[in-house]
Amino acid sequence: MRTHLKLPALAIVVILVIAACSSGASTAAPSAAGGASAAPTSGGASSAPSAAGSASEAPSAAAANPTPEPAKACAQSSDANAMQMWERSGGNKGMVDILVCAWNAANPTKPINLSYIVHTEMVAKIAQGVASGDVPDLMGMDLIYAPQFENAGQLVDITDQSKDWPELADVSPGHKTVATFNNRLFGVPLYADVSALFYNKDLFKKAGLDPNKPPTSLAEIRSYADKITALGGGVTGYYLPGNCAGCNIFTVGPLMWASGATIEANKCGDEPLVGDGVKAVDQWARDMVAAKNVPDSARAETGATFAEQFGTGKIGMMGTGNFNIVLARDQMKDHPFDFGISLLPGTDAGKYASFIGGDLVVIPQGSKRVDDSLAFMHYLLNDTQQVELYAKALNLPTRTDPKLTDNQYYKAEPLMGGVAKALAVGKTPYSLTFFEQINDPAGPWLQQLQKAYYRTDDLDKVIADGKAAMKAISCK
Repeated sequence: MRTHLKLPALAIVVILVIAACSSGASTAAPSAAGGASAAPTSGGASSAPSAAGSASEAPSAAAANPTPEPAKACAQSSDANAMQMWERSGGNKGMVDILVCAWNAANPTKPINLSYIVHTEMVAKIAQGVASGDVPDLMGMDLIYAPQFENAGQLVDITDQSKDWPELADVSPGHKTVATFNNRLFGVPLYADVSALFYNKDLFKKAGLDPNKPPTSLAEIRSYADKITALGGGVTGYYLPGNCAGCNIFTVGPLMWASGATIEANKCGDEPLVGDGVKAVDQWARDMVAAKNVPDSARAETGATFAEQFGTGKIGMMGTGNFNIVLARDQMKDHPFDFGISLLPGTDAGKYASFIGGDLVVIPQGSKRVDDSLAFMHYLLNDTQQVELYAKALNLPTRTDPKLTDNQYYKAEPLMGGVAKALAVGKTPYSLTFFEQINDPAGPWLQQLQKAYYRTDDLDKVIADGKAAMKAISCK
């Protein structure tokens, strides 16, 4: 059910609604992950920056904001007693459907009716819902936004109700960090995504490369990509999502981190876009685009088709997430190819990084199904669900207990080992202004990347402009 919450108009609601809607009909994009997310992976992308900073053509509103694919039938319910749950599109839909379907089968008297919200509209819809009082009973939230909503007092504090849950002792550290505010807990992991480098071994062989030696530096990625692109036939060496802020923090952000850079300002007074790695990655990406190592179509990539690119068999390498293992295998049924997974490298050989993303399950203030929502949260953390739902679907468990990864499903899929390595070099940013700095559809992160990718502007000025905008945002 949805309930009506009467709250004062908190500043964060205004900020988030304006930020999410500032680009109007032309906004687009998913997260990171995340993860997009991003995903995904987490988040926003944009149409091209406007006149003063135009970098790419904006997709049409219809293309930018397609109607999300509905939840599987088993994850929906018309029962009058059903809990209403929101989750963003562009995330790990397959995993979330599996989780809700399993819950509904096990709990027929308190089912969940799962609805997907267009990824670019999710932050604004949550903010508007809290402001108007029209909130769902529980929701999935891109983990990177949690601190903003926690700070605004818009999520239910679950600390006392969950204090006796032993599973919290080894829950994903990145998720727990952003779910915690002032030493109080506001959510648990819904799913975890990590970014890594996927590479097509068949294309490596055709290009005369060793399929068992993935690149260990940005220079090697460029060298390998040149050879793969030279194969022709619509094949390109790499993929950079040109119109997706969340995809870029999930996959290009780690290239900067691995090169020693700092990207976002965690708080007012912090310096963003610091380190030679920012300019080095910007220049590397500009050169990759200029060399035609990235398909032209990637310039308009809002994130809507990001996770589908590697499975086409036409991309030599790309940064993406663990979710792509299952998706790529499903896509390649009529064009099978061998692929591998390595880590996302930096400028120096052997230096790597990853974005640890995903979603949290949280309860908005005003929910009248808090106890049932808590039961769903605890259900997800149980050993059985961690193995028989997450691992079986070749997703990462959301807890770090080693016994959870020692299972028959991972043993049957050796690529999960490559994904697991990313956890050791992963990072989850924490900022109260992450949306505005990084994932805002019209924000400075994507604008500076688009200018680097598609224009010839002086990179020092591009970075300085992005730095100034991010610093100003962090102090609002």
